[in-house]
Amino acid sequence: MADTYKGSFYCVKCKDHRDAEGKIEVNAKGTRIAKAKCPVCGTNLTRFLPKA
Repeated sequence: MADTYKGSFYCVKCKDHRDAEGKIEVNAKGTRIAKAKCPVCGTNLTRFLPKA
């Protein structure tokens, strides 16, 4: 069961906030990261989430 995050990401290529849905991953330091694709240009989007 994969966790998902639906919310606002910042696209560095479009230079605007985009609403997208992505998978939540945990890195080696324990930080949760949501990863998605920009619906407009297709660039990878990353958002750091709180640990809790």
